[in-house]
Amino acid sequence: MKTLILKRGEERRLRVGHLWVFSNEVDVQRTPLKDFAPGEAALVMDDGGRYLGTAYVNPASLICARLVSRRENDPLNADLIRNRVDRALALRQALFDTPHYRLCFGEGDMLPGLVVDRYGDTLVAQITTAGMDAQTDAVVAALVEATGATGVLLRNDTASRELEGLAREVRVAYGSVPDTTEISENGCAFTVPLTAGQKTGWFYDQRDNRAFAARFAKGRDVLDVFCYVGSFGATAARAGAASVTLVDASLPAVELAVENVKANGRAYGINGVGGVDDADGIEGDAFEAMAELRREGRRFGLVCLDPPAFIKRKKDAKQGLTAYQRANELALDLVADGGVFVTCSCSQHLDREELRRVLTHAAAKRKMQAQIIAQGHQGADHPVHPAMAETDYLKSFTARIFRA
Repeated sequence: MKTLILKRGEERRLRVGHLWVFSNEVDVQRTPLKDFAPGEAALVMDDGGRYLGTAYVNPASLICARLVSRRENDPLNADLIRNRVDRALALRQALFDTPHYRLCFGEGDMLPGLVVDRYGDTLVAQITTAGMDAQTDAVVAALVEATGATGVLLRNDTASRELEGLAREVRVAYGSVPDTTEISENGCAFTVPLTAGQKTGWFYDQRDNRAFAARFAKGRDVLDVFCYVGSFGATAARAGAASVTLVDASLPAVELAVENVKANGRAYGINGVGGVDDADGIEGDAFEAMAELRREGRRFGLVCLDPPAFIKRKKDAKQGLTAYQRANELALDLVADGGVFVTCSCSQHLDREELRRVLTHAAAKRKMQAQIIAQGHQGADHPVHPAMAETDYLKSFTARIFRA
């Protein structure tokens, strides 16, 4: 196994647990990056030759090495992957009664470059790095062995693969995979698109935030913006919402969201009184849709705003922050007096305090009072690596809004 030596002082982050090595931290005079093949294993050393960990290397990437173990000569291979998958599965089995969860969460599970969502007997995986991609067969074998899955879909179509020199693809790696599947979450039933959905099909990270928001849904009109397949809206419908309006740019997503809301609204009607049996789906730009709802004078007792990452890179921060500010202002215009507003961000480069400021400034600009009643995070099946703020990406605030 080759050695990768860092420049003096560049080991500090790794010594406290961080897993990434950036290309400008490497002593390329002593260990040229060009000497490594994409995905090749390496021993990482500080400038004095002291061991830091075992990693895989990609000389073409800004993150040129990712540690997989603190032990010496412990490269990413079938045995290590099997051990980490088993360890990840044990956590999820302790957390959930049904097999519907994020099974592997990259660095949070010490499996950098691998994300896996479980839908019962079907698994959807996304591999984003050259080192993990070289172990695809071992990954699939470990997943099937651990879970007994009957199908594994690789959704390797993310743009980040291109930064690693990898081609995009979507393919069934094992067994058979349906186009859609059914999952259970928070007492709700959802139809989820697997082969044509966003990312790995569902966003399990918002599970707890959806459940909390639904506490305020009974008897209220609900607006779910950037709804995808209606996770917030359908959870609200199950909790007894009077009506649900759904907004998304994707027509297939809106259509499926409407069906999910109807199904869960009817389920509420069986167990209680009333229940949503219809939903208003709006296909189009969310900013324009919110502006139009404002012109119509619409107000909602619960508004959920869960946009995509407006800040994908640090250099996009200013433009992305403007988008978050505008979205929050438009959404607040639609909250009824005394209503509840849920604002979220999955942008790694927008921290929690910045999102709080977005909410604060939006409320002040609209001359409203905001009372924060909950601060949300990603679910426990998205464990945070304590040395890597990058893994603590999801943040949300739930606030009561008063127009006074």
